[in-house]
Amino acid sequence: MKLAPTPRGSRLVSLGAYRPRRVVDNTEICTFIESSDEWIQQRSGIAERRWAADDETLVGMAEAASRQALAGAGLTGEDIDLVLLATMTSFSTTPTAANLLQAALGTRGGAVELNSACAGFTYALALADQAIRAGNARNVLVVGAERITDIMNFSDRTTMFLFGDGAGAVVVSAADEPGIGPVAWGSWGEQSEALGVLPLLSDVARGLATERPLLFQKGQSVFRWAVTEMPKTAAKALELAGLKAEQLAAFVPHQANIRIIDAMTKYMKLPEHVVVADDLRHTGNTSAASVPLAMEQVLSSGRATPGDLALLVGFGGGLSHAAQVVTLPTLGPAGASRLPDPAPLAS
Repeated sequence: MKLAPTPRGSRLVSLGAYRPRRVVDNTEICTFIESSDEWIQQRSGIAERRWAADDETLVGMAEAASRQALAGAGLTGEDIDLVLLATMTSFSTTPTAANLLQAALGTRGGAVELNSACAGFTYALALADQAIRAGNARNVLVVGAERITDIMNFSDRTTMFLFGDGAGAVVVSAADEPGIGPVAWGSWGEQSEALGVLPLLSDVARGLATERPLLFQKGQSVFRWAVTEMPKTAAKALELAGLKAEQLAAFVPHQANIRIIDAMTKYMKLPEHVVVADDLRHTGNTSAASVPLAMEQVLSSGRATPGDLALLVGFGGGLSHAAQVVTLPTLGPAGASRLPDPAPLAS
């Protein structure tokens, strides 16, 4: 007796995105910190970002993006075998935000929340591909969602202008022809003090700290690591996929900083025809939501089309990183991306 054959690979079928309603430009940022629009754009490339309102919860934004992706794939929650939610801003240890998202969508498969910070979506995408290849799932929902404003230090001049909120989701399904390449991933935990959240929740729980956990970053250390090591990770992903840079249609890196993106593009010697995602100009750094939102931007703008080859690179806190080549999905219908109706009040 032989085991049942498993799929040869998987592919991204459809993509959904949710961007909060509130647009925050650099002029408003300068009411919190001493800075200027010129300085912020010069240092980061960011002109504006989105901040979530109270009703735009982490799970609500994830659900809105997920429903758009499901609609684009012609599926419902019942068709999903596994939900993978990447986030660093869910503060419920159990039930996790992934459990709540699974319940909202009506899925009955597995639900896992994972935290690899800004690399979370690319990590989750690799795990979805592997789950499908192993025969454990045929349809996986991969979501990156963040409310960075919940952990943002609004008086920190070095970080608060960088971040925004939002969510992106893709449906990944089994395919005879692989549409997700092998992952190049890793972690530099020995340098994890360069980016993180303090105080630790464990210290808060034990009464060793009373202040609210807030994001911090040693900007120069993270910048040097990113511009030195991430081009190598990107090149490794291309090598594993058996491709050259000139075969790409798009490059979709984590939207951390335009100077990092420019340095990576230069190191890789990307041809002029390769579209480089620059969603950070209007969305900022949204951590685990960054890569799917940037994919949505290059597709909705018409600069790339479904089926094109794109190189995805996620990197950030940990210091974790992951990259893979994918064929771009279709966009789900825009009307499907809306906040869920509020729960009825208890009688």
